[in-house]
Amino acid sequence: MVEEVAVVNPSLAIIAFQHCSVAARIGEWGSAAQKAQLLPRLANGTWLAASAWSEGGGRGGAGGPRSTAVREETGGWVLHGAKAFTTGACLADLYLVQVRDARPAVEPVPGGSPRPTFFVVPAAAEGLAADLGLDLAGMRGSATGTVSLTDCRVRDANRLGAVGAGQEIVAGAHRSGASLGAVAVGIAQAALDEVTGYAHRHGLMGRQSFRYRLAELTTRLEASRAMVERAGAGTAPRPDLATLHSKLFASTAAEDICLEAGRLMGSAGYSSESAMAGLLADARGVALMGPSNELCHRLLAVSLLGRDHAVAEEPDEEPEAAVFRI
Repeated sequence: MVEEVAVVNPSLAIIAFQHCSVAARIGEWGSAAQKAQLLPRLANGTWLAASAWSEGGGRGGAGGPRSTAVREETGGWVLHGAKAFTTGACLADLYLVQVRDARPAVEPVPGGSPRPTFFVVPAAAEGLAADLGLDLAGMRGSATGTVSLTDCRVRDANRLGAVGAGQEIVAGAHRSGASLGAVAVGIAQAALDEVTGYAHRHGLMGRQSFRYRLAELTTRLEASRAMVERAGAGTAPRPDLATLHSKLFASTAAEDICLEAGRLMGSAGYSSESAMAGLLADARGVALMGPSNELCHRLLAVSLLGRDHAVAEEPDEEPEAAVFRI
């Protein structure tokens, strides 16, 4: 479904993917009360869900969140912090927010980062404010913005999973096989549709060199689609790695396909009347979204070499350009 939507509207596909991803996490880790209260409304479209994981400077992924949760004597929590690049900001009725327990006694994950905890926070919660101030080059219809948490009080019943179980929840998302690779495949398909239509209108299909270049692009698209479908089917020996591989490969291929398709169209691909420039910007956005391709490389390197070798010379934070997360 996500791929088909992305062919027509990549921004809407991103919003739909986020929504389904949050619903899946609630289905996997939610309490009986959370499932009964939230899932019916998410399933019938009454509520829209969004993820609020990313933080400026690349946090929210490999380095863990800066945003904190302070436990109150009443048993509730006070959330503080700011989330960047939240897709569906100001549209969502519900946010899945990643924070860290402010108490120092919580055992850190390997590498020294604090263990994250997830909360399901209603958009109407006092202290939560969403803003659409970000001006993105691509995915301009995705309502991607920021979410700030200022003395945002939530009940313990809003916690998803155990305190400090955030890494297990993220790992489960990777094992699910669902990735933004499906959006990338849809974008690449739209680019091929665009250049193929242009070729038919201008009589370019009679040129063997043109047909061969289209065949190469189509082959890369089909390889991406096969990887995404294999990851989704969960048939790989390591489903978590298959998810990362499929996202990394499909998003990289989508950028390459959009760029080459634009070249095949010549100056027409650079025209504002062509969808190609927008598709290329959208493909670049998928590469930055969660987990970013930078983080995919890092996690896959850890799986091949072990953590000590893979991160020995890495900085504590990812580049600012790699901050999108899901």
